[in-house]
Amino acid sequence: MDHTETSYMQRVARLLASLAIGAALLGFNAVPRARADDKEDQCRHRIQQANHRLHEAVEHHGATSPEADHARHALHEAREQCWRENHKWWDEDQHRWHDQQDWDDHDHDHDH
Repeated sequence: MDHTETSYMQRVARLLASLAIGAALLGFNAVPRARADDKEDQCRHRIQQANHRLHEAVEHHGATSPEADHARHALHEAREQCWRENHKWWDEDQHRWHDQQDWDDHDHDHDH
């Protein structure tokens, strides 16, 4: 190999090393965001399920029934868990995230 060929190979090796480092850095940054998205999706899903169960309990048994009280408590717990994990909670009725602990545990006791 002559000097020109060696110099070219060294530049290619440095370029490949730089690309590998860049890809690794991008990968490390993407993993935490993906995990956060998964946690948010799980949180939203838990609240959606609890919210649905509360609506069903109120519809079938009444707002003051033991079934509704149980479902209301489960919704409260789902909201609390989301708040602990994400510092926000999903409002299924308004279809938006809240960044305050401003939920009303009795928001399903009356018509919206």
